[in-house]
Amino acid sequence: MKKIMFIIAISILSLSLMFVGGCSDQQDSGTNLEKVTVLLDWTPNTNYTGVYVAQKLGYYEEEGLDVEVNQPGEGSTAQLIAAGQGDFGFSYQEDMTIARTQGLPVKAIAAVIQHNTSGFASPVEKGIKSPKDFEGKKYGGWGSPAEEAMLKALMDKAGADFNKLEMINIGTADFFTSVQKDIDFEWIYWGWTGIESEIRGIPLNFIKLRDYHEALDFYSPILIASEKTIEKKPEFVKRFMKATARGYQYCINNPEDAAKIFCEMVPELDKELVLKSQQYLAKEYQSDAKRWGEMSLERWKKYADWMYSQNLIEKPLDAESAFTNEFLPEE
Repeated sequence: MKKIMFIIAISILSLSLMFVGGCSDQQDSGTNLEKVTVLLDWTPNTNYTGVYVAQKLGYYEEEGLDVEVNQPGEGSTAQLIAAGQGDFGFSYQEDMTIARTQGLPVKAIAAVIQHNTSGFASPVEKGIKSPKDFEGKKYGGWGSPAEEAMLKALMDKAGADFNKLEMINIGTADFFTSVQKDIDFEWIYWGWTGIESEIRGIPLNFIKLRDYHEALDFYSPILIASEKTIEKKPEFVKRFMKATARGYQYCINNPEDAAKIFCEMVPELDKELVLKSQQYLAKEYQSDAKRWGEMSLERWKKYADWMYSQNLIEKPLDAESAFTNEFLPEE
């Protein structure tokens, strides 16, 4: 009898240890974290560093989130987020304006970069100094309706014939290779491709959009979410934005360290380019705004009104419903 009782006691102890060990493994594995999918709108670059930093430094985990970053798929980010293919995504104000006026239930929740640093770039030997010079040239793009509309508007204003511009969809092909072989100019972000041109010693003519009209100082890129996510899971959105804002604030305060983290997370990128780009964007992420991510009704309305005046959208935008600052952390 004593032997039987001893065996039973050992068995109970073993089962207890297995149970405790199993619970411990479950907690350590992070299965209690809520899954989050973030969609990029382009191949990895320093526009996205804040998200990668928040991942690496555990900011998302502190908010109970397990974030997965996915590269762009078929369709625009706005379309994919509206269809429930991701929780949050990177987009840009021009695409969101079109999406909203077409009835897509998506909303901007933060401006990643406070002012528009994009424009049309070309090697100086191409002689492209204004939209008038787009005539007879080849433009390399990614197939967005917004980019074709922007080119047409700028050319019309300059008295140029849009029909004399050849549009070529080059997707994510390398800018520097493409302008030597297939195209004459492209729409770029100075904070990435422009910085790379400086490193390579390749002088560019750069037509900065916001220099042509104050309305073209739109937010690009922005973070977006579906209206369903915002309405049904506001605390979820708030936790994501709290961690993301911390990530971008880290980039602002520690650009060199942020660059190292980004290179660890995306090792195929050029380290010098990432560092110099991060140093450039450290001054641009928040710029003159009260806090990172802040957006203004005036900027949204001004750009939407300009688009409508240029027949780039079929109806006026309800700018007030297109964005929200409510999920940004307090200053």
